[in-house]
Amino acid sequence: MNAANRLTLIAGPCVIEGEDLCMRVALTLKKICGKLRIFYVFKASYDKANRTSASSFRGPGMEAGLEVLAKVRARAQVPVLTDVHTEAQASEAASVADVLQIPAFLCRQTDLIAAAVRTGRIVNLKKGQFLSPAEMGQVAAKAENAGGKKLLLTERGTTFGYNNLVADMRSIPIMRRLGYPVIFDATHSVQLPGGSGEKSGGQREFAPVLARSALAAGANGIFIETHPDPARALSDGPNMIPLAEMAALLKSLSKVWRAVR
Repeated sequence: MNAANRLTLIAGPCVIEGEDLCMRVALTLKKICGKLRIFYVFKASYDKANRTSASSFRGPGMEAGLEVLAKVRARAQVPVLTDVHTEAQASEAASVADVLQIPAFLCRQTDLIAAAVRTGRIVNLKKGQFLSPAEMGQVAAKAENAGGKKLLLTERGTTFGYNNLVADMRSIPIMRRLGYPVIFDATHSVQLPGGSGEKSGGQREFAPVLARSALAAGANGIFIETHPDPARALSDGPNMIPLAEMAALLKSLSKVWRAVR
């Protein structure tokens, strides 16, 4: 996986809803990114272990989910990223995924970080909503102590009172000082955690402006969840970008990237 000096996009549906959906998203985004010279990584989770409600859809599970990710990787010929929640999951997920993601809620789990690092895969460390950007230095240090060198740090908003997040653009240069590429999660940053009772709400209309702001602040890449029909998505629909709007959004992000560089 070599992004060189290109804008990086990590994008896909929040959770694996099925092979057809994942393939459609991956192939669509690969085509768009190819035209814009954006380095693309497909993202989807086989299990959303931190859903608001116990009755919410979590995904197909590890075995079926990794099978879908392997097919996407082979057919679309793009790297894939997925979450891991336990040490045992890390080595199994690494058999398919190019990037293992430590979820924001688990970013202080030392053994989980070490297990992900030991697979030799790139590890994306998402900043917890409860951490300042400077505190990500301790998270990165845990990965480094386990031998980690191929790390990404992702900003995804900070808890701001009840059911709300705020994206502080100072976090981009602060985390970049740690020496690793910084990704900005545009769609989770506009999430309203638990804001709809048994599920989270979201304000997707603000995701594009935050993404552009993050690139202007020096982010190396953008993380976006997208779906052909967010209203029918089984997870995170309110903050996801409709797939049909991604081409225009990525074109605008590419312009900001070039202007800043």
